[in-house]
Amino acid sequence: MTQDQSEARMQAPWSKPVLVALDEPGRYVTIDTTQAASWAMIEDWPIEDGAALDQALLVCADVIKGKRTGEDARRAFIAAAVEAGLDIKS
Repeated sequence: MTQDQSEARMQAPWSKPVLVALDEPGRYVTIDTTQAASWAMIEDWPIEDGAALDQALLVCADVIKGKRTGEDARRAFIAAAVEAGLDIKS
């Protein structure tokens, strides 16, 4: 697998974006790729520990390796957002 293939997997659009209020309730950010989800969970997440968060980060890593799909990452991201108590629209 090449770096280009890994980047393409991370940047492939999800079938449906997830809107998540990371900064404040009612102010949504659109997350529509595995790359965007990874950055949100690493940089902007309100909690540092959580089973769903850990799982979602592992799924994102598996997408890079070609072992999981972007849709798997989307579902895991939603679970992590629910765990963190974030307001989401999916």
